[in-house]
Amino acid sequence: MPNDQDELFASVDALLQQAAIQDALPEPAERKRLREAGGLSQDQVAKALSVRRETITSWELGRTEPRPPKRAAYIRLLEGLAERFPTQGTQGSTLPPGAPDACHGPAAAPPPPAVAPPSEPGPAPRPVPAHTPVPAARPECPRPSSASRRPTAAKKAPAKKPAAAQTPTPTTPPPPADPRFVHGPLAVLGGDGSAYCVDGLVLDCPATTFPALVDWTLREAKLGAPRLHRHGKDADPLVVITAEAAERLGLPQELADRRGLRLPEDHQVVRHLMRAKWRLTRRGFGPWPRIYRPAQGGERQCVQFAILPWGALDARSWGDSGQLPPAELARVLGSYAARVITPRGSTAVCGLELMTALRPPTRAVRDEATGSWVSGPNPGALTEAVEPAPPEAPDEHPVVASRYPRHHGRSPEQVLDEEAFDWFRPLTDEECAQGYSHGVGIDVNMAFAAAANRLIVGTGPATHVSSPAFDAKLPGSWLVDLSHIDLDPRLPSPFTPKGTRPTGPAWYATSTVAYAVELGASVHPAEAYVRYEHGAYLDAWYTRLRDAYMATMADLGVTTGMPEDEFLAAMARHKDRDPGQAAVLSAIKSSVKGGIGKLRERAQGIGYQYGERWPALERPTWSPHIRAELIGKARTNMHRKMRKLAPAGVFPVAVLSDCAVYLSHGSGPLDFLPRTEDGKPLPGGFRLGVSPGMVKHEGTQDFLWVASMIEDEQINPARHIKGSDAAAGGE
Repeated sequence: MPNDQDELFASVDALLQQAAIQDALPEPAERKRLREAGGLSQDQVAKALSVRRETITSWELGRTEPRPPKRAAYIRLLEGLAERFPTQGTQGSTLPPGAPDACHGPAAAPPPPAVAPPSEPGPAPRPVPAHTPVPAARPECPRPSSASRRPTAAKKAPAKKPAAAQTPTPTTPPPPADPRFVHGPLAVLGGDGSAYCVDGLVLDCPATTFPALVDWTLREAKLGAPRLHRHGKDADPLVVITAEAAERLGLPQELADRRGLRLPEDHQVVRHLMRAKWRLTRRGFGPWPRIYRPAQGGERQCVQFAILPWGALDARSWGDSGQLPPAELARVLGSYAARVITPRGSTAVCGLELMTALRPPTRAVRDEATGSWVSGPNPGALTEAVEPAPPEAPDEHPVVASRYPRHHGRSPEQVLDEEAFDWFRPLTDEECAQGYSHGVGIDVNMAFAAAANRLIVGTGPATHVSSPAFDAKLPGSWLVDLSHIDLDPRLPSPFTPKGTRPTGPAWYATSTVAYAVELGASVHPAEAYVRYEHGAYLDAWYTRLRDAYMATMADLGVTTGMPEDEFLAAMARHKDRDPGQAAVLSAIKSSVKGGIGKLRERAQGIGYQYGERWPALERPTWSPHIRAELIGKARTNMHRKMRKLAPAGVFPVAVLSDCAVYLSHGSGPLDFLPRTEDGKPLPGGFRLGVSPGMVKHEGTQDFLWVASMIEDEQINPARHIKGSDAAAGGE
C-alpha cells in the first residue's frame, strides 16, 4: 500500500512539475514582443536553439509549443528578456536620463507614466450605437482594459452619428494596453467634433482651431502607440481630418498650390499655429502635416495629421478608404497601424519609416568622460548618411555630375542597373502549333519582401578594390563580364532587366553575381565597391510585413495549408469579403514596394538644379546599394523558379517584375504547372499558396490576345494579363 501511495505521489509531482513548466512560458504575443524588444531576429533565436526559423514563427503565433529540451532553453531566453524589458509604460523616451532625443534635441527622460486619476480632465468616451462594429483587436496597440477607461457610456449622451455596419473579425484577447495610449494610435475626426477611435469609442473633441486640436490630442486624447524597438520612439498620435472636420477647422477643401501641395505660410491656420509657438516640419502644412514643439523633459510634443480632402490616402494604395465613414476608416487605419506602423505619410514613407522604427540609428550610451548618457550609433542599423559608389548613384547625383556631362548616357560599365524584369519574347513555331487556348499569369506573393528575408546588405561606406576575388557573403557592386554564360533563349537572361544577354562587362550587385556562380560560371571581377560593414538589416522589416500580410490575408479568408483548388477559389473572392481589410492588404503591399523605392529617392521639385544635393541624401536610409541588392535577389529568385520548370518543357513567354505569363491548355495555373510523379508541386518551382514567395493566379487571357500583344502590339502581355495595367495598379 505505501508503495502504491508513493507511486501516486510521484505521478502527481510529475503533473505539478509539468504544469509549472507550462505556466513559465508566456503567451505567444508576449514571446514576440520580448524578442523584438531585445532587437533579436527570428533567425538569431532559431540558431541559438538549434531549430528552424519557421519553428520560432510557429511558437510566436501559438500554432505549436516548444518541447523539451528546447522548451527549457526557450523559457530561459524569454525570462532573461522579460527582466530587461518588462511590460510597463516606460517608453516616454528611448534614452536614459540626460540622453538627447534624436528628433528634437537634448532632453531629460520623463518619469514613468501613471494611470490618470479620475479627477484628471480628459475626453469622455461616448458609446457607439448597437449596430456600430467593434473593430478587430490590435496585437501591438491593444484595446484598453475596462479598468483603464473612464466612466462609460450610459451616463453620456449617445454618439452623434451612427457608424457604418461591418461584421467584426474574430480575434484573440489582446494583452493589457499601455495606459498612455488607452484609446489607440489614432482617431478620425468628424465635422461634429466626434473623434472615432480604433477601439470603437467615440470621443468628444471640443476643438475648433488647430492649436486647440493639437493641445487636446496631446493632453487629453490619450492617443499613440508604443515603440517597436527598445531604442526607438513611441509613435506620435495620428488625427485624420475628414472633409467636414476640415471645414470646421478653417481648411480649404482643395489646395491652391497643386505643385507644392501645401498651405501658404500666410494662411490663417498656419499663422494661428505659429502664434501658439507650434512648428511645422520642412514639408509644411500639406496632406500629412506634422505639428510639434521641441521635446520638454524628455517628452515628445508632436501630432501627425492626415487631411483626407487633400488626398492623404492615395487611392492607388488605399483604394476607396478615404470615402469610408469615420468609424470604418478608423478600423481600417487601426488595423494597418497595429500590424505595420501608425501611418505618417504615403505608404512609401511608412515602408521606409518602418525600417527606422525597427532598426533605430541611435541608442543611449554612457560618456566615459562625463558619466552622462549621450546618443550613439546603434550596431546593425544604418547610422549615418554615406556617399554611394559612383556606379550606384543616379545620374543627377553630385558624384556622377562631377564625372560626366549632363546628358551623358552611362554604359553598363559605368552604372549599376539592377531593376525588375520587363521581358517578353516571340512565340516559337512549336508553341503556335500546340493548340494552346490561354495565356495564364502567375504572380509571386510579396516577391520583394521575400527577397529581403536573410539578405545581407551593406550598412557602412563602400571601399573600392581592384581585381578582387568574388565573395558571395560580401555585399557590394562588382564590375564583371557575364556575357559568356549561355542560357536557353526561351528564358530571360537573369543579368539584365530586359532579359537580354549581356554584351560585355557590367556592374552587378552581389546577389546577381552569386547567382552566376550558382549557374556554374567562372567570374573574375575587374573591380568592386564592397561594404565590409554589413548585416541582415531588413530581417525585422521583412518579418513584420510578412506577419501583417499573412494576418490580413487570414482576415480575408485565405490561410496557409489550404488545398490548391480551395486557395484559388478563396483568392478569387477575397477582396469582396471585407473591403476594409482589402484596403489594408493593398497598403501593406504598397508599403513594401514604396519603401524599397525610397531607398533610392530621386531629386524632386521644380527648383532643383542638376548636380546639387537634395534632402533625401541626408538620410541614413538613402541607400541605393540596398535597393540594388534586394532587386537583384528578387529577379534571380524569379529566374531560379522559371529555370526549374524548363526541364518539363514549360517556358514563360513574358515576365514583368514578379508576374510570369505561360501558355496553357486551360484557364488556370493548375493546367500548366508541372507536378512530380506523386502529384506534388515541382520542387524549387512555382507553388500555389499564400505565403511570401509562393504564387497566386494573376489573370488569364485568350491565346490569340497574347499572340497579338507580342507580335502585333509589341507590348509585354504580363502588364495587362489581369485586364488592367499592372504597373499603374501598384503591382
